[in-house]
Amino acid sequence: MKYPKSLFLILVLTLFPLALSARKDEMVREYLTPVRIVWSAGSIENAPCLLSTNSGQSVLGNKDCCTLVSHPSQKASVLFDFGKEMHGGLEIITGQFASGKPVRVRIRFGESVSEAMNDISEESGATNDHAVRDFEALLPWLGTMEYGNTGFRFVRIDVLDDDVELTLKEVNAIHIYRDLEYRGSFVSDNNRLNDIWMTAAYTVHQNMQTYIWDGIKRDRLVWVGDMHPEVMAVNNVFGAQEVVHRSLDYARDATPLPAMMNGMNAYSLWWLIIHRDLYLYQGDLDYLKSQREYLCGLVDVLLGKIDEDGRDLFDDYFLDWPSRADKNASHAGFHALFIMAMEAAATICDAIGETDAALKSVEGALRLRKAAPLLVDRFFMENMAPDAPGRKQAVALMCLADLIDTDTALGCLLHNGASGFSTFYGYYMLEALAKCGSYSDAMQICSDFWGGMLDLGATTFWEDFDIRWKENAARIDEITPQGKIDVHKTYGGYCYVKLRHSLAHGWSSGPSSWMTRHISGLYPLEPGGTQVAIDPHMECLNHIEASLPVSSGIVRVTLDKLPDGRIQCKASAPSGVTLIPSASVSLVEE
Repeated sequence: MKYPKSLFLILVLTLFPLALSARKDEMVREYLTPVRIVWSAGSIENAPCLLSTNSGQSVLGNKDCCTLVSHPSQKASVLFDFGKEMHGGLEIITGQFASGKPVRVRIRFGESVSEAMNDISEESGATNDHAVRDFEALLPWLGTMEYGNTGFRFVRIDVLDDDVELTLKEVNAIHIYRDLEYRGSFVSDNNRLNDIWMTAAYTVHQNMQTYIWDGIKRDRLVWVGDMHPEVMAVNNVFGAQEVVHRSLDYARDATPLPAMMNGMNAYSLWWLIIHRDLYLYQGDLDYLKSQREYLCGLVDVLLGKIDEDGRDLFDDYFLDWPSRADKNASHAGFHALFIMAMEAAATICDAIGETDAALKSVEGALRLRKAAPLLVDRFFMENMAPDAPGRKQAVALMCLADLIDTDTALGCLLHNGASGFSTFYGYYMLEALAKCGSYSDAMQICSDFWGGMLDLGATTFWEDFDIRWKENAARIDEITPQGKIDVHKTYGGYCYVKLRHSLAHGWSSGPSSWMTRHISGLYPLEPGGTQVAIDPHMECLNHIEASLPVSSGIVRVTLDKLPDGRIQCKASAPSGVTLIPSASVSLVEE
């Protein structure tokens, strides 16, 4: 007797109600062979075969297999390079070996060669925090096993027992990521800038896991302030993504008012700015309306932190780690951020019809501006040294909040070029330089600073970087030569000392959105991109091809600089999108 499918479904849901609460895996799993063997020790035969085979299946016989023979005097070890930083783990497929019993090995994942080659210790900084990346495992005879869940590029495998033979058929990286189209793009006649744009985009892509994380090795958490450059990169590269909503809502629901998000005052301010920018790029009014209760409650909490003279009443002013030690810089920058957040709150409250909350937000911002001159004066009096820590972070925010003039801002931001930049707040330093009209300088600093990580072998951008680290430094994708400095094991501070330092951090992805917005000049003028500006600043560039995702499709431009300095633009846009070129652009719609 045949039963209807609907009855079968009812029976399944009745018998197995727990299945209704199951969490769906949205990720793609891609299996990648190593691109090279960086280093090996001991008796290893036919290792190159592991660089090509990828059937995913163990087989009888040991044709095209690698054999590791471990002796008491020398245990076999091998270090693989998978070519790029990624999030995921390791698949090991074994062949037939003499004992027929499991073989004990040690597996070490590393974002750098150094990390994969070092022990967990306070001296090295290597840890198993957030993700276990250094552990022992048993490899079966004629079997397939998967190990690890972390951010890595390099993997070292050591046979631990004496007098054993291990046959490996395959060692594959399991790359776990969202299968997304790169709808935004940036290609110019400057390959270094192109590489920076793509690396920034790839960095945020790797951190778009179940939620938007800040790091795939360490800091696998939803940090709301850090999300702003990440969300801006997502807006410009991928367009609307549900994982952004999920992350913002998770942070909201995990932080009942009057608590501040992530326990950090600035991060609740960033939540407001993110929603303002997300609405501008995506135009999703229904989603913005779903924030109504929390949004209006947060506005009231923040208004209670402003006294009648416009002074903020917070007691912690965290911006980023490199500015942490300078309380005056942090306070001045925080006050500027507070103003920008209240203005953002006014915009989004007005958009959802919360007129009273919008007016209160405007009044709060104006009140904060009353006290700003005293903070600005104190900052410049007590931060006289041009290289004072945190100086450029604070100046960038004060410039963006219109608290200082452009000459003052440029005098600080351009001092010693990329010196004093950080991977998180470097985005706002670039934004401030653009606001001051200093596009050539900003492009050069972007090339020096983010490009400096590429020079050291990076395939994703880091939690922090100091341009001085390049001096006499070895690349992260090589064994450190004698006389050279091991960058990953030597530098880093605060919560990212030495090898604990994350080398794939989402907050460093700002250059992708900055280049799209300021070099190719593509950005929405109305929510959802119903109107899109074309306002390029090509400076030393002669040719750009770029695209920007909007709610109804993709805007594409080809920009060519003409001999007279004007820019010819061939553009295409979805139906209903109006393109608004700047005065220097001759628009030819395709």
